[in-house]
Amino acid sequence: MAASCRTSPFSKRPLPCERKDPVAESSVLDAPEEPVQLAEPEPQAESAPKPADASPLAGTVVKPQINPWVIALTVTLATFMELLDTSIANVSLPYIAGGLGRSFDEVTWILTTYLVANAVILPMSAFFSRVFGRKNYYMACVALFTITSFCCGIAPSLNILLIARVLQGIGGGGLAPVEQAILVDTFPPAKRASAFALYTVAIVTAPAIGPVLGGWITDNFNWRWVFLINIPIGALSLWLTSRFVQDPPAFVAERKAARAAGKLRIDHIGILLVGIGSATLELVLDRGQIDDWFGSPIILWMFVIAIAAWAGAIYWELNQSDPIIDLRLLANRNFAIASAFYFVFGVGLFATTTMIPQILQSLYGYRAIDAGLVLGPGAFVITLLAPVGAQLIQRGIVHPKALLLFSLCVVAGSMMTYSSFTLQTDYNHYALARALQGLGYAFFFVPISVIAYSQLRPDQNNRASSLTNLARNWGGSFGIAFVTAVSERRQDLHQSRTGDTLAASSGTLQQSIRATAAYLTQHGYAQADSVRAATLHYYNLLDQQTRLLGFMDCFRALGLLTLAMVPVVFFIRSFKVGGKAPAGH
Repeated sequence: MAASCRTSPFSKRPLPCERKDPVAESSVLDAPEEPVQLAEPEPQAESAPKPADASPLAGTVVKPQINPWVIALTVTLATFMELLDTSIANVSLPYIAGGLGRSFDEVTWILTTYLVANAVILPMSAFFSRVFGRKNYYMACVALFTITSFCCGIAPSLNILLIARVLQGIGGGGLAPVEQAILVDTFPPAKRASAFALYTVAIVTAPAIGPVLGGWITDNFNWRWVFLINIPIGALSLWLTSRFVQDPPAFVAERKAARAAGKLRIDHIGILLVGIGSATLELVLDRGQIDDWFGSPIILWMFVIAIAAWAGAIYWELNQSDPIIDLRLLANRNFAIASAFYFVFGVGLFATTTMIPQILQSLYGYRAIDAGLVLGPGAFVITLLAPVGAQLIQRGIVHPKALLLFSLCVVAGSMMTYSSFTLQTDYNHYALARALQGLGYAFFFVPISVIAYSQLRPDQNNRASSLTNLARNWGGSFGIAFVTAVSERRQDLHQSRTGDTLAASSGTLQQSIRATAAYLTQHGYAQADSVRAATLHYYNLLDQQTRLLGFMDCFRALGLLTLAMVPVVFFIRSFKVGGKAPAGH
Protein backbone atom coordinates (compact mmCIF):
# COMPACT_ATOMS: atom_id res chain seq x y z
CA MET A 1 0.00 0.00 0.00
CA ALA A 2 1.22 3.54 -0.80
CA ALA A 3 0.17 7.02 0.18
CA SER A 4 -1.50 9.19 -2.46
CA CYS A 5 -2.04 12.92 -2.23
CA ARG A 6 -4.72 14.56 -4.33
CA THR A 7 -5.37 18.20 -5.23
CA SER A 8 -8.79 19.77 -4.79
CA PRO A 9 -10.40 20.67 -8.13
CA PHE A 10 -11.70 23.89 -6.54
CA SER A 11 -8.46 25.23 -5.04
CA LYS A 12 -4.70 24.90 -5.04
CA ARG A 13 -4.68 23.37 -1.52
CA PRO A 14 -3.79 19.68 -1.31
CA LEU A 15 -6.28 17.31 0.23
CA PRO A 16 -5.23 14.94 3.07
CA CYS A 17 -3.15 12.00 1.92
CA GLU A 18 -4.74 8.58 1.91
CA ARG A 19 -3.07 5.21 1.68
CA LYS A 20 -4.49 3.45 -1.39
CA ASP A 21 -3.57 0.68 -3.71
CA PRO A 22 -2.10 2.12 -6.96
CA VAL A 23 -4.35 -0.06 -9.09
CA ALA A 24 -7.46 1.08 -7.27
CA GLU A 25 -6.22 4.66 -7.45
CA SER A 26 -6.13 4.56 -11.25
CA SER A 27 -9.75 3.39 -11.44
CA VAL A 28 -10.87 6.32 -9.30
CA LEU A 29 -9.35 8.78 -11.74
CA ASP A 30 -11.08 7.36 -14.75
CA ALA A 31 -12.65 10.02 -17.00
CA PRO A 32 -16.37 9.84 -17.90
CA GLU A 33 -15.77 8.63 -21.47
CA GLU A 34 -12.30 7.17 -21.59
CA PRO A 35 -9.83 6.27 -18.85
CA VAL A 36 -7.07 8.77 -18.28
CA GLN A 37 -3.68 7.33 -19.22
CA LEU A 38 -1.46 7.73 -16.20
CA ALA A 39 2.22 8.42 -16.73
CA GLU A 40 4.57 5.74 -15.41
CA PRO A 41 7.01 6.88 -12.73
CA GLU A 42 10.62 7.48 -13.62
CA PRO A 43 12.76 4.43 -12.93
CA GLN A 44 14.98 5.03 -9.92
CA ALA A 45 18.47 3.84 -9.32
CA GLU A 46 18.78 0.84 -7.08
CA SER A 47 21.06 2.77 -4.75
CA ALA A 48 18.28 5.21 -3.97
CA PRO A 49 15.71 3.33 -1.91
CA LYS A 50 12.06 4.34 -2.42
CA PRO A 51 10.50 5.98 0.62
CA ALA A 52 7.71 4.05 2.23
CA ASP A 53 5.15 6.82 1.68
CA ALA A 54 6.14 7.63 -1.90
CA SER A 55 3.26 7.41 -4.39
CA PRO A 56 3.61 6.03 -7.88
CA LEU A 57 1.67 9.12 -9.00
CA ALA A 58 4.06 11.60 -7.42
CA GLY A 59 4.91 14.43 -9.80
CA THR A 60 2.13 13.41 -12.24
CA VAL A 61 -0.52 16.05 -12.93
CA VAL A 62 -3.84 14.61 -14.07
CA LYS A 63 -5.85 17.22 -15.93
CA PRO A 64 -9.57 16.87 -15.13
CA GLN A 65 -11.78 16.30 -18.15
CA ILE A 66 -14.32 19.02 -18.89
CA ASN A 67 -17.94 17.98 -19.15
CA PRO A 68 -18.74 17.86 -22.89
CA TRP A 69 -22.06 19.64 -22.30
CA VAL A 70 -20.19 22.65 -20.93
CA ILE A 71 -18.27 22.80 -24.22
CA ALA A 72 -21.47 22.30 -26.23
CA LEU A 73 -23.29 25.15 -24.49
CA THR A 74 -20.24 27.39 -24.81
CA VAL A 75 -19.94 27.07 -28.58
CA THR A 76 -23.71 27.12 -29.13
CA LEU A 77 -23.96 30.53 -27.46
CA ALA A 78 -22.00 32.36 -30.17
CA THR A 79 -23.64 30.41 -33.00
CA PHE A 80 -27.08 31.33 -31.68
CA MET A 81 -26.00 34.98 -31.54
CA GLU A 82 -24.75 34.88 -35.15
CA LEU A 83 -27.85 33.17 -36.56
CA LEU A 84 -30.05 35.59 -34.64
CA ASP A 85 -28.31 38.42 -36.47
CA THR A 86 -29.36 37.06 -39.88
CA SER A 87 -32.97 38.08 -39.19
CA ILE A 88 -33.05 40.44 -36.20
CA ALA A 89 -32.42 43.55 -38.33
CA ASN A 90 -35.15 42.79 -40.90
CA VAL A 91 -37.99 44.54 -39.10
CA SER A 92 -35.72 47.45 -38.10
CA LEU A 93 -34.88 48.52 -41.67
CA PRO A 94 -37.53 51.30 -41.87
CA TYR A 95 -36.24 52.77 -38.59
CA ILE A 96 -32.62 52.52 -39.75
CA ALA A 97 -33.55 54.27 -43.00
CA GLY A 98 -35.20 57.10 -41.07
CA GLY A 99 -32.39 57.37 -38.56
CA LEU A 100 -29.67 57.57 -41.22
CA GLY A 101 -31.69 59.61 -43.70
CA ARG A 102 -31.54 57.04 -46.51
CA SER A 103 -34.14 55.27 -48.66
CA PHE A 104 -35.50 51.83 -47.79
CA ASP A 105 -33.92 50.28 -50.91
CA GLU A 106 -30.51 51.59 -49.84
CA VAL A 107 -30.70 50.18 -46.32
CA THR A 108 -31.63 46.71 -47.64
CA TRP A 109 -27.92 46.45 -48.44
CA ILE A 110 -27.47 46.01 -44.67
CA LEU A 111 -28.88 42.51 -45.12
CA THR A 112 -27.16 41.85 -48.46
CA THR A 113 -23.65 42.77 -47.35
CA TYR A 114 -23.88 40.53 -44.28
CA LEU A 115 -25.15 37.55 -46.28
CA VAL A 116 -22.52 37.98 -48.99
CA ALA A 117 -19.64 38.13 -46.50
CA ASN A 118 -21.11 35.19 -44.62
CA ALA A 119 -21.39 33.13 -47.80
CA VAL A 120 -17.78 33.90 -48.78
CA ILE A 121 -16.15 32.86 -45.51
CA LEU A 122 -18.34 29.87 -44.62
CA PRO A 123 -16.88 27.31 -47.07
CA MET A 124 -13.33 28.30 -46.09
CA SER A 125 -13.81 27.87 -42.34
CA ALA A 126 -12.42 24.32 -42.23
CA PHE A 127 -9.24 25.44 -44.00
CA PHE A 128 -8.71 28.41 -41.68
CA SER A 129 -9.32 26.14 -38.67
CA ARG A 130 -6.47 23.91 -39.80
CA VAL A 131 -4.14 26.81 -40.57
CA PHE A 132 -4.67 28.81 -37.36
CA GLY A 133 -6.03 26.14 -35.03
CA ARG A 134 -9.71 25.54 -34.41
CA LYS A 135 -9.90 27.29 -31.03
CA ASN A 136 -7.84 30.27 -32.21
CA TYR A 137 -9.94 30.69 -35.35
CA TYR A 138 -13.21 30.34 -33.43
CA MET A 139 -12.18 32.94 -30.83
CA ALA A 140 -11.02 35.29 -33.59
CA CYS A 141 -14.43 34.97 -35.28
CA VAL A 142 -16.27 35.67 -32.01
CA ALA A 143 -14.03 38.67 -31.28
CA LEU A 144 -14.45 40.11 -34.79
CA PHE A 145 -18.21 39.61 -34.66
CA THR A 146 -18.48 41.30 -31.26
CA ILE A 147 -16.29 44.28 -32.15
CA THR A 148 -18.07 44.90 -35.45
CA SER A 149 -21.46 44.62 -33.70
CA PHE A 150 -20.36 47.58 -31.58
CA CYS A 151 -19.28 49.42 -34.75
CA CYS A 152 -22.70 48.74 -36.33
CA GLY A 153 -24.44 50.08 -33.25
CA ILE A 154 -22.56 53.39 -33.24
CA ALA A 155 -22.29 53.83 -37.05
CA PRO A 156 -22.97 57.50 -37.93
CA SER A 157 -23.66 56.81 -41.61
CA LEU A 158 -24.88 54.05 -43.90
CA ASN A 159 -21.48 53.58 -45.55
CA ILE A 160 -19.76 52.89 -42.22
CA LEU A 161 -22.61 50.60 -41.23
CA LEU A 162 -22.22 48.58 -44.45
CA ILE A 163 -18.45 48.22 -43.94
CA ALA A 164 -19.07 47.02 -40.38
CA ARG A 165 -21.70 44.55 -41.62
CA VAL A 166 -19.23 43.07 -44.10
CA LEU A 167 -16.70 42.49 -41.32
CA GLN A 168 -19.46 41.18 -39.07
CA GLY A 169 -20.45 38.65 -41.74
CA ILE A 170 -16.82 37.53 -42.07
CA GLY A 171 -16.66 36.94 -38.33
CA GLY A 172 -20.03 35.21 -38.17
CA GLY A 173 -19.45 32.94 -41.16
CA GLY A 174 -16.97 30.73 -39.34
CA LEU A 175 -18.99 30.14 -36.16
CA ALA A 176 -21.61 27.55 -37.19
CA PRO A 177 -19.32 25.13 -39.08
CA VAL A 178 -16.62 25.28 -36.40
CA GLU A 179 -19.21 24.65 -33.69
CA GLN A 180 -20.48 21.58 -35.51
CA ALA A 181 -16.93 20.26 -35.89
CA ILE A 182 -16.29 20.85 -32.17
CA LEU A 183 -19.47 18.97 -31.24
CA VAL A 184 -18.57 16.01 -33.46
CA ASP A 185 -15.10 15.73 -31.92
CA THR A 186 -16.25 16.37 -28.34
CA PHE A 187 -18.98 13.74 -28.17
CA PRO A 188 -18.44 10.05 -28.94
CA PRO A 189 -20.52 8.63 -31.83
CA ALA A 190 -22.99 7.04 -29.39
CA LYS A 191 -23.87 10.45 -27.87
CA ARG A 192 -23.63 12.77 -30.88
CA ALA A 193 -27.39 12.75 -31.45
CA SER A 194 -27.94 14.71 -28.22
CA ALA A 195 -25.32 17.26 -29.25
CA PHE A 196 -26.97 17.63 -32.65
CA ALA A 197 -30.30 18.22 -30.88
CA LEU A 198 -28.78 21.24 -29.13
CA TYR A 199 -27.39 22.44 -32.45
CA THR A 200 -30.84 22.01 -34.03
CA VAL A 201 -32.44 24.20 -31.38
CA ALA A 202 -29.90 26.95 -32.08
CA ILE A 203 -30.11 27.02 -35.88
CA VAL A 204 -33.91 26.75 -35.99
CA THR A 205 -35.04 28.97 -33.14
CA ALA A 206 -32.56 31.82 -33.67
CA PRO A 207 -33.91 32.93 -37.10
CA ALA A 208 -37.47 32.57 -35.77
CA ILE A 209 -36.83 34.65 -32.65
CA GLY A 210 -34.91 37.33 -34.59
CA PRO A 211 -37.86 39.30 -36.04
CA VAL A 212 -39.78 39.22 -32.75
CA LEU A 213 -36.80 40.35 -30.69
CA GLY A 214 -35.81 42.94 -33.28
CA GLY A 215 -39.32 44.40 -33.34
CA TRP A 216 -39.51 44.54 -29.56
CA ILE A 217 -36.10 46.22 -29.24
CA THR A 218 -36.90 48.75 -31.96
CA ASP A 219 -40.31 49.60 -30.50
CA ASN A 220 -39.11 49.97 -26.91
CA PHE A 221 -35.53 51.23 -27.27
CA ASN A 222 -33.60 52.13 -30.41
CA TRP A 223 -32.62 50.27 -33.59
CA ARG A 224 -28.94 50.54 -32.58
CA TRP A 225 -29.56 48.08 -29.73
CA VAL A 226 -30.33 45.43 -32.33
CA PHE A 227 -26.55 45.30 -32.84
CA LEU A 228 -25.32 46.38 -29.40
CA ILE A 229 -27.11 43.44 -27.75
CA ASN A 230 -24.41 41.16 -29.19
CA ILE A 231 -21.61 42.73 -27.11
CA PRO A 232 -22.25 41.09 -23.70
CA ILE A 233 -23.08 37.76 -25.37
CA GLY A 234 -19.89 37.88 -27.43
CA ALA A 235 -17.76 38.80 -24.41
CA LEU A 236 -19.23 35.92 -22.38
CA SER A 237 -18.65 33.52 -25.28
CA LEU A 238 -15.01 34.61 -25.57
CA TRP A 239 -14.39 34.06 -21.86
CA LEU A 240 -16.07 30.63 -21.81
CA THR A 241 -14.27 29.52 -24.97
CA SER A 242 -10.86 30.50 -23.65
CA ARG A 243 -11.56 28.59 -20.45
CA PHE A 244 -13.23 25.38 -21.61
CA VAL A 245 -12.61 24.74 -25.32
CA GLN A 246 -9.44 22.99 -26.49
CA ASP A 247 -8.40 21.51 -29.82
CA PRO A 248 -8.64 17.69 -29.62
CA PRO A 249 -5.29 15.83 -29.63
CA ALA A 250 -6.08 14.10 -32.93
CA PHE A 251 -6.74 17.45 -34.61
CA VAL A 252 -3.53 18.93 -33.17
CA ALA A 253 -1.55 15.93 -34.41
CA GLU A 254 -3.14 16.23 -37.85
CA ARG A 255 -2.17 19.93 -38.04
CA LYS A 256 1.41 19.19 -37.01
CA ALA A 257 1.70 16.41 -39.58
CA ALA A 258 0.20 18.59 -42.32
CA ARG A 259 2.49 21.48 -41.43
CA ALA A 260 5.53 19.21 -41.41
CA ALA A 261 4.54 17.89 -44.84
CA GLY A 262 4.09 21.44 -46.15
CA LYS A 263 0.37 21.01 -46.81
CA LEU A 264 -0.86 23.99 -44.80
CA ARG A 265 -0.05 26.47 -47.52
CA ILE A 266 -2.39 29.27 -48.53
CA ASP A 267 -4.29 28.31 -51.68
CA HIS A 268 -4.67 31.81 -53.12
CA ILE A 269 -6.34 30.68 -56.34
CA GLY A 270 -8.85 28.51 -54.49
CA ILE A 271 -9.71 31.28 -52.06
CA LEU A 272 -10.13 33.76 -54.92
CA LEU A 273 -12.39 31.47 -56.98
CA VAL A 274 -14.55 30.39 -54.04
CA GLY A 275 -14.81 33.97 -52.76
CA ILE A 276 -15.85 35.42 -56.13
CA GLY A 277 -18.29 32.58 -56.82
CA SER A 278 -19.94 32.81 -53.39
CA ALA A 279 -20.18 36.62 -53.39
CA THR A 280 -21.65 36.96 -56.89
CA LEU A 281 -24.12 34.10 -56.45
CA GLU A 282 -25.35 35.52 -53.15
CA LEU A 283 -25.80 38.92 -54.80
CA VAL A 284 -27.85 37.32 -57.57
CA LEU A 285 -30.11 35.54 -55.08
CA ASP A 286 -30.50 38.47 -52.71
CA ARG A 287 -30.89 41.31 -55.23
CA GLY A 288 -32.42 39.43 -58.16
CA GLN A 289 -36.06 40.13 -57.38
CA ILE A 290 -35.36 43.78 -56.51
CA ASP A 291 -33.49 44.39 -59.80
CA ASP A 292 -35.79 42.31 -62.05
CA TRP A 293 -33.50 39.27 -62.27
CA PHE A 294 -31.99 38.79 -65.72
CA GLY A 295 -33.71 41.91 -66.98
CA SER A 296 -30.89 43.71 -65.19
CA PRO A 297 -27.48 43.60 -66.93
CA ILE A 298 -25.76 43.67 -63.53
CA ILE A 299 -27.63 40.60 -62.28
CA LEU A 300 -27.00 38.80 -65.58
CA TRP A 301 -23.26 39.45 -65.44
CA MET A 302 -23.13 38.49 -61.76
CA PHE A 303 -24.78 35.19 -62.62
CA VAL A 304 -22.32 34.49 -65.45
CA ILE A 305 -19.35 35.32 -63.20
CA ALA A 306 -20.77 33.11 -60.42
CA ILE A 307 -21.15 30.10 -62.72
CA ALA A 308 -17.68 30.57 -64.21
CA ALA A 309 -16.04 31.07 -60.79
CA TRP A 310 -17.72 28.02 -59.24
CA ALA A 311 -16.89 25.86 -62.27
CA GLY A 312 -13.27 26.93 -61.98
CA ALA A 313 -13.29 26.40 -58.22
CA ILE A 314 -14.66 22.86 -58.52
CA TYR A 315 -12.03 21.90 -61.11
CA TRP A 316 -9.21 23.52 -59.12
CA GLU A 317 -10.22 22.10 -55.74
CA LEU A 318 -10.57 18.55 -57.07
CA ASN A 319 -6.97 18.69 -58.27
CA GLN A 320 -5.44 20.03 -55.05
CA SER A 321 -3.91 17.82 -52.38
CA ASP A 322 -5.02 20.20 -49.61
CA PRO A 323 -8.10 22.03 -50.99
CA ILE A 324 -10.03 24.89 -49.44
CA ILE A 325 -13.24 22.86 -49.88
CA ASP A 326 -12.85 19.09 -49.87
CA LEU A 327 -15.42 18.19 -52.52
CA ARG A 328 -14.09 14.63 -52.57
CA LEU A 329 -16.10 14.01 -49.41
CA LEU A 330 -19.20 13.95 -51.61
CA ALA A 331 -17.98 10.62 -52.97
CA ASN A 332 -19.23 9.18 -49.67
CA ARG A 333 -22.84 8.31 -50.43
CA ASN A 334 -24.27 8.97 -46.97
CA PHE A 335 -22.52 12.31 -46.70
CA ALA A 336 -23.66 13.38 -50.19
CA ILE A 337 -27.27 12.42 -49.45
CA ALA A 338 -27.13 14.20 -46.09
CA SER A 339 -25.80 17.34 -47.79
CA ALA A 340 -28.78 17.27 -50.17
CA PHE A 341 -31.11 17.02 -47.17
CA TYR A 342 -29.30 19.94 -45.48
CA PHE A 343 -30.04 21.99 -48.61
CA VAL A 344 -33.74 21.04 -48.57
CA PHE A 345 -33.86 21.78 -44.85
CA GLY A 346 -32.49 25.27 -45.49
CA VAL A 347 -34.97 25.87 -48.32
CA GLY A 348 -38.01 24.90 -46.25
CA LEU A 349 -37.00 26.56 -42.99
CA PHE A 350 -35.87 29.95 -44.32
CA ALA A 351 -38.56 30.15 -47.02
CA THR A 352 -41.38 29.70 -44.51
CA THR A 353 -39.70 31.88 -41.87
CA THR A 354 -39.60 34.68 -44.45
CA MET A 355 -43.00 34.04 -46.03
CA ILE A 356 -45.28 33.64 -42.99
CA PRO A 357 -44.59 37.07 -41.41
CA GLN A 358 -44.87 38.65 -44.85
CA ILE A 359 -48.30 37.07 -45.40
CA LEU A 360 -49.59 38.06 -41.99
CA GLN A 361 -48.42 41.66 -42.24
CA SER A 362 -49.45 42.37 -45.82
CA LEU A 363 -52.74 40.43 -46.00
CA TYR A 364 -53.99 40.20 -42.41
CA GLY A 365 -52.73 43.51 -41.01
CA TYR A 366 -50.59 42.02 -38.23
CA ARG A 367 -47.89 44.10 -36.57
CA ALA A 368 -44.33 42.91 -37.11
CA ILE A 369 -44.02 41.61 -33.55
CA ASP A 370 -47.38 39.79 -33.73
CA ALA A 371 -46.45 38.19 -37.05
CA GLY A 372 -43.18 37.05 -35.53
CA LEU A 373 -44.98 35.49 -32.57
CA VAL A 374 -46.74 33.08 -34.95
CA LEU A 375 -43.33 31.45 -35.46
CA GLY A 376 -42.97 30.88 -31.71
CA PRO A 377 -44.93 27.59 -31.40
CA GLY A 378 -42.72 25.95 -34.02
CA ALA A 379 -39.56 26.97 -32.16
CA PHE A 380 -41.05 25.75 -28.88
CA VAL A 381 -41.93 22.33 -30.32
CA ILE A 382 -38.43 21.93 -31.76
CA THR A 383 -36.82 22.90 -28.44
CA LEU A 384 -39.04 20.40 -26.64
CA LEU A 385 -38.84 17.44 -29.02
CA ALA A 386 -35.36 17.60 -30.61
CA PRO A 387 -33.80 16.06 -27.45
CA VAL A 388 -36.50 13.37 -27.55
CA GLY A 389 -35.52 12.48 -31.11
CA ALA A 390 -31.88 12.33 -30.03
CA GLN A 391 -32.71 9.88 -27.24
CA LEU A 392 -34.76 7.71 -29.59
CA ILE A 393 -31.71 7.37 -31.82
CA GLN A 394 -29.12 6.95 -29.05
CA ARG A 395 -31.11 4.25 -27.26
CA GLY A 396 -31.65 2.34 -30.49
CA ILE A 397 -35.43 2.67 -30.29
CA VAL A 398 -35.75 4.23 -33.76
CA HIS A 399 -33.20 4.15 -36.57
CA PRO A 400 -32.26 7.54 -38.07
CA LYS A 401 -33.65 6.51 -41.47
CA ALA A 402 -37.07 5.74 -40.00
CA LEU A 403 -37.14 8.98 -38.02
CA LEU A 404 -36.14 10.89 -41.15
CA LEU A 405 -39.00 9.34 -43.13
CA PHE A 406 -41.47 10.34 -40.43
CA SER A 407 -40.17 13.92 -40.33
CA LEU A 408 -40.34 14.32 -44.12
CA CYS A 409 -44.00 13.26 -44.15
CA VAL A 410 -44.87 15.61 -41.26
CA VAL A 411 -43.08 18.60 -42.85
CA ALA A 412 -44.77 17.93 -46.20
CA GLY A 413 -48.12 17.69 -44.40
CA SER A 414 -47.55 21.05 -42.70
CA MET A 415 -46.77 22.68 -46.06
CA MET A 416 -49.98 21.32 -47.54
CA THR A 417 -51.85 22.61 -44.47
CA TYR A 418 -50.49 26.10 -45.12
CA SER A 419 -51.58 25.88 -48.77
CA SER A 420 -55.24 25.41 -47.76
CA PHE A 421 -55.51 28.66 -45.78
CA THR A 422 -57.78 31.55 -46.78
CA LEU A 423 -58.06 35.21 -45.85
CA GLN A 424 -60.42 34.16 -43.04
CA THR A 425 -57.81 31.91 -41.37
CA ASP A 426 -57.04 33.11 -37.85
CA TYR A 427 -53.90 33.28 -35.71
CA ASN A 428 -54.48 29.90 -34.05
CA HIS A 429 -54.53 27.99 -37.33
CA TYR A 430 -51.27 29.56 -38.48
CA ALA A 431 -49.67 28.85 -35.08
CA LEU A 432 -50.84 25.21 -35.14
CA ALA A 433 -49.53 24.73 -38.67
CA ARG A 434 -46.17 26.17 -37.57
CA ALA A 435 -46.16 23.81 -34.58
CA LEU A 436 -46.79 20.89 -36.97
CA GLN A 437 -43.87 22.05 -39.08
CA GLY A 438 -41.77 22.27 -35.92
CA LEU A 439 -42.72 18.69 -35.08
CA GLY A 440 -41.30 17.58 -38.42
CA TYR A 441 -38.10 19.59 -38.15
CA ALA A 442 -37.55 18.45 -34.55
CA PHE A 443 -37.01 14.93 -35.93
CA PHE A 444 -35.31 16.03 -39.16
CA PHE A 445 -31.97 17.64 -38.36
CA VAL A 446 -30.72 15.16 -35.76
CA PRO A 447 -30.96 12.00 -37.94
CA ILE A 448 -29.51 13.89 -40.92
CA SER A 449 -26.50 14.95 -38.84
CA VAL A 450 -25.99 11.38 -37.59
CA ILE A 451 -26.20 10.07 -41.17
CA ALA A 452 -23.77 12.71 -42.46
CA TYR A 453 -20.96 11.64 -40.13
CA SER A 454 -21.83 7.93 -40.02
CA GLN A 455 -19.10 6.82 -42.48
CA LEU A 456 -16.51 9.59 -42.17
CA ARG A 457 -13.12 9.27 -40.53
CA PRO A 458 -12.41 11.53 -37.53
CA ASP A 459 -9.87 13.52 -39.55
CA GLN A 460 -12.63 14.39 -42.06
CA ASN A 461 -15.06 15.89 -39.53
CA ASN A 462 -13.63 19.40 -39.72
CA ARG A 463 -13.95 19.69 -43.50
CA ALA A 464 -17.32 17.95 -43.52
CA SER A 465 -18.81 20.59 -41.21
CA SER A 466 -18.00 23.33 -43.73
CA LEU A 467 -19.78 21.49 -46.54
CA THR A 468 -22.90 20.68 -44.53
CA ASN A 469 -23.24 24.27 -43.34
CA LEU A 470 -22.56 25.50 -46.87
CA ALA A 471 -25.45 23.33 -48.13
CA ARG A 472 -27.77 24.62 -45.40
CA ASN A 473 -26.77 28.24 -46.01
CA TRP A 474 -27.25 28.04 -49.77
CA GLY A 475 -30.54 26.24 -49.22
CA GLY A 476 -31.72 29.19 -47.13
CA SER A 477 -30.64 31.70 -49.79
CA PHE A 478 -32.31 29.74 -52.58
CA GLY A 479 -35.46 29.29 -50.47
CA ILE A 480 -35.85 33.02 -49.79
CA ALA A 481 -35.15 33.89 -53.44
CA PHE A 482 -37.64 31.24 -54.56
CA VAL A 483 -40.60 32.43 -52.49
CA THR A 484 -39.86 36.09 -53.26
CA ALA A 485 -39.82 35.55 -57.02
CA VAL A 486 -42.38 32.78 -57.44
CA SER A 487 -45.03 34.34 -55.19
CA GLU A 488 -45.09 37.51 -57.32
CA ARG A 489 -45.14 35.63 -60.62
CA ARG A 490 -47.90 33.32 -59.46
CA GLN A 491 -49.87 36.32 -58.25
CA ASP A 492 -49.62 37.87 -61.73
CA LEU A 493 -50.78 34.59 -63.24
CA HIS A 494 -53.77 34.27 -60.91
CA GLN A 495 -54.68 37.92 -61.44
CA SER A 496 -54.59 37.44 -65.20
CA ARG A 497 -56.75 34.32 -65.05
CA THR A 498 -59.22 35.95 -62.68
CA GLY A 499 -59.43 39.01 -64.91
CA ASP A 500 -60.24 36.78 -67.89
CA THR A 501 -63.10 35.08 -66.06
CA LEU A 502 -64.38 38.14 -64.19
CA ALA A 503 -64.96 40.92 -66.70
CA ALA A 504 -65.67 44.48 -65.61
CA SER A 505 -69.12 44.10 -67.19
CA SER A 506 -69.95 41.11 -65.01
CA GLY A 507 -73.47 41.48 -63.63
CA THR A 508 -72.52 40.09 -60.23
CA LEU A 509 -69.53 42.41 -59.91
CA GLN A 510 -71.53 45.47 -61.00
CA GLN A 511 -74.32 44.63 -58.58
CA SER A 512 -71.82 44.31 -55.70
CA ILE A 513 -70.21 47.63 -56.61
CA ARG A 514 -73.61 49.39 -56.73
CA ALA A 515 -74.62 47.93 -53.35
CA THR A 516 -71.35 49.02 -51.72
CA ALA A 517 -71.58 52.49 -53.33
CA ALA A 518 -75.12 52.91 -52.03
CA TYR A 519 -73.96 51.97 -48.52
CA LEU A 520 -71.15 54.54 -48.68
CA THR A 521 -73.53 57.22 -50.00
CA GLN A 522 -75.84 56.65 -47.03
CA HIS A 523 -72.86 57.27 -44.73
CA GLY A 524 -71.91 60.64 -46.19
CA TYR A 525 -69.86 59.89 -49.31
CA ALA A 526 -70.54 61.80 -52.52
CA GLN A 527 -72.05 59.71 -55.34
CA ALA A 528 -68.91 59.85 -57.54
CA ASP A 529 -66.59 59.15 -54.62
CA SER A 530 -68.69 56.24 -53.38
CA VAL A 531 -68.59 54.49 -56.78
CA ARG A 532 -64.83 55.02 -57.02
CA ALA A 533 -64.26 53.75 -53.46
CA ALA A 534 -66.50 50.71 -54.03
CA THR A 535 -64.62 49.80 -57.23
CA LEU A 536 -61.28 50.18 -55.44
CA HIS A 537 -62.54 48.01 -52.58
CA TYR A 538 -63.27 45.07 -54.89
CA TYR A 539 -60.00 45.55 -56.74
CA ASN A 540 -58.17 45.33 -53.40
CA LEU A 541 -60.08 42.16 -52.58
CA LEU A 542 -59.02 40.69 -55.93
CA ASP A 543 -55.41 41.72 -55.27
CA GLN A 544 -55.43 40.16 -51.80
CA GLN A 545 -56.95 36.92 -53.05
CA THR A 546 -54.45 36.55 -55.88
CA ARG A 547 -51.50 37.39 -53.62
CA LEU A 548 -52.65 34.75 -51.17
CA LEU A 549 -52.98 32.22 -54.01
CA GLY A 550 -49.40 33.02 -55.04
CA PHE A 551 -48.14 32.33 -51.51
CA MET A 552 -50.21 29.15 -51.27
CA ASP A 553 -48.59 27.91 -54.49
CA CYS A 554 -45.19 28.40 -52.86
CA PHE A 555 -46.23 26.32 -49.84
CA ARG A 556 -47.49 23.61 -52.18
CA ALA A 557 -44.19 23.60 -54.09
CA LEU A 558 -42.23 23.30 -50.83
CA GLY A 559 -44.43 20.39 -49.79
CA LEU A 560 -43.85 18.58 -53.09
CA LEU A 561 -40.09 19.20 -52.82
CA THR A 562 -40.09 17.64 -49.35
CA LEU A 563 -42.09 14.63 -50.55
CA ALA A 564 -39.71 14.19 -53.48
CA MET A 565 -36.91 13.53 -50.97
CA VAL A 566 -38.70 10.51 -49.46
CA PRO A 567 -37.35 7.96 -52.02
CA VAL A 568 -33.82 9.29 -51.46
CA VAL A 569 -33.91 7.95 -47.88
CA PHE A 570 -33.84 4.38 -49.21
CA PHE A 571 -30.48 5.02 -50.92
CA ILE A 572 -28.77 5.71 -47.57
CA ARG A 573 -26.29 2.97 -46.75
CA SER A 574 -26.98 1.02 -43.58
CA PHE A 575 -24.80 1.79 -40.60
CA LYS A 576 -24.66 1.08 -36.92
CA VAL A 577 -25.66 4.03 -34.78
CA GLY A 578 -22.81 4.92 -32.44
CA GLY A 579 -20.43 2.59 -34.23
CA LYS A 580 -16.78 3.38 -34.66
CA ALA A 581 -15.82 5.56 -37.60
CA PRO A 582 -13.38 4.28 -40.17
CA ALA A 583 -9.78 4.62 -39.15
CA GLY A 584 -7.90 7.67 -40.37
CA HIS A 585 -5.16 7.42 -42.91
